[in-house]
Amino acid sequence: MKPIDEQHIAEPGLVVLDITGGDEDTVRAVMAALEDRWATSGIGPVRRDPGEPGVRARIYADVLRPGRHGP
Repeated sequence: MKPIDEQHIAEPGLVVLDITGGDEDTVRAVMAALEDRWATSGIGPVRRDPGEPGVRARIYADVLRPGRHGP
């Protein structure tokens, strides 16, 4: 698995989040929590990479717009 480097976002807006977790339920719970906070692309597909532990998903979020329950 490639390391994730911390990056500074100069202006809030659209972000892409790659989520890695031990199981599908955990990754889906994280996507649901993000959807509550921000406007997101929704709960997307979860994938397994052969030979890599855990599962992964990608979600797009607009941190300027509130999600279902707002910030």
